[in-house]
Amino acid sequence: MAVRLSHPFLSSSLSFPARRRSLQICKFSVQNPIPRSIETQKLVLEVKEKLEIEHPSLPIGRNGRDDEDMILWFLKDRKFQVEDAVSKLTKAIKWRQEFGVSELSEESVKNIAGTGKAYLHDFLDVNGRPVLVVVASKHFPTQNQDPIESQKLCAFLIEKALSKLPTGKEEILGIFDLRGFGTENGDILFLKFLIDMFYTYYPKRLGQVLFVDAPFVFQPIWQLVKPLLKSYASLVRFCSAETVRKEYFTEETVPADFRG
Repeated sequence: MAVRLSHPFLSSSLSFPARRRSLQICKFSVQNPIPRSIETQKLVLEVKEKLEIEHPSLPIGRNGRDDEDMILWFLKDRKFQVEDAVSKLTKAIKWRQEFGVSELSEESVKNIAGTGKAYLHDFLDVNGRPVLVVVASKHFPTQNQDPIESQKLCAFLIEKALSKLPTGKEEILGIFDLRGFGTENGDILFLKFLIDMFYTYYPKRLGQVLFVDAPFVFQPIWQLVKPLLKSYASLVRFCSAETVRKEYFTEETVPADFRG
């Protein structure tokens, strides 16, 4: 059942399309190897054993309950508190299984991706981070777009971005191009979905978010979303297209829409 809000700036779904590539199933690995001490390895094994005993039905293998790199990442997120890590990791693995993350592909998201409203940039930023670009003015959530398809596209792009992390890098950069944004483009429900994703399923993977040339009509949405972000609010930077071009890319790597 669709949920709609009465606020004039809100609507029900925000899609994150990608540029089309050749068909491939999205079986990305979303972790870089993390150095482990003897103590952290003991904690990893403790979480692994608890998951096996308490949640034996969870899948195993990459991004499963026995994936030690994934376990360690969630331990870091939960400040090495075993019970907290088990709880959060269980939610993440169940979500991946129920959502079918490993089965996502270019083909499965091609319809929503074809709108051109978002993409994974071909180049890293100057800090070596994969870059997701969202073009908000191309998003019209009331035009017969399935929110679930938008969510699948979002997950696909995040997985793909994380698969391109260079060795030693752990975070991605998100750019929301708000030039031309109007009330018909607003979508707080999907922004809430994104917040939940990055907090629960991909913790500490978002290094920074740029809101580029935000118009006045975006401010009411920001005031509603900011409290939901909690600590993630500190990752948001409002800036200009010129700032994006000069501070985050070289002349050769800047996205085409941000070139002078």
